[in-house]
Amino acid sequence: MQDTIPFLTTIITKAEADEMNPLVLAFVGDSVQQLYVRTRLAISSDKKSGALHKLATKEIKAEAQADKIEKLLPCLSEEEVAVYKRARNAHYSSSAKNASIGDYKKASGFEALLGYLYLTGKHDRLNELLSIE
Repeated sequence: MQDTIPFLTTIITKAEADEMNPLVLAFVGDSVQQLYVRTRLAISSDKKSGALHKLATKEIKAEAQADKIEKLLPCLSEEEVAVYKRARNAHYSSSAKNASIGDYKKASGFEALLGYLYLTGKHDRLNELLSIE
């Protein structure tokens, strides 16, 4: 599988990304991770779509995202940690449905980091982080 997510042709500057609501970054990052995971599973498996959906859900749920960001934190730059923390500490108008509030906030921080990297054109770094098990 090619390790790129090439859809975005117009990137935003770091300054523009820094001004964005961190939960909007998480909104984008959620889609980026879903596309990455679903594509990887579709290419590497001969399972039917229902089984693939169950596998994807295990990786994309808040608990799994919280675990992943904990593993990634030592590998992140100061800039990346700042993005993560800004979203993790943001005010949420909705509550966590199937996760602890701590996992939900960590997951939102992780998604915001993915959205930030995607929107600022740091696709190599995005793919590097997503590929870490």
